[in-house]
Amino acid sequence: MFLPSLRGAGTALILVVCAALGACSSIDNRTRSLFASLSPYQIEVVQGNFVSKEQVDALKPGMAREQVRDILGTSLLQSVFHAERWDYVFTLKRQGIEPQARQLTVFFNGDVLDHVAGDPMPSESEFVGLLAHSRSAKAVPVLEASVASLKDFSAPTPAAATPVTQPVAAVSYPPLEAPAR
Repeated sequence: MFLPSLRGAGTALILVVCAALGACSSIDNRTRSLFASLSPYQIEVVQGNFVSKEQVDALKPGMAREQVRDILGTSLLQSVFHAERWDYVFTLKRQGIEPQARQLTVFFNGDVLDHVAGDPMPSESEFVGLLAHSRSAKAVPVLEASVASLKDFSAPTPAAATPVTQPVAAVSYPPLEAPAR
């Protein structure tokens, strides 16, 4: 009794799979481009220590490690094998744009800053502009009312006097609890 219905379900499943595979060959270029334009949302990923041009300019050879840490913050990479250098890595991944990565390496001689090497860093204003670039795609409407637009919204005219209805008298309801005996 159970076996015939199981065979029917298996046959139906095989027919559905065959129909789906046959439909794959009938997709034309328009349908293919429609599917290509539909993609899941990808969030912006900002990772690492952002180091600005102003911070790099503040570094001077001969500074102590604590002073460098106060300016740049704690580095993400401090290798046991390279105790005389700190690596600051920053990546930015956005939908539709190539991932951007910047690296700055600070070299020490003992506890004193020796030199700095790495990618050219953007200024803080350039970085903020880079982050706000995708959000500026939508135009912000002007939220200012002109004198002419305010005249369109004249004071409302009073409505004709409507009769005021008397409130309905309160109805007495029985108590929620039974009286104590």
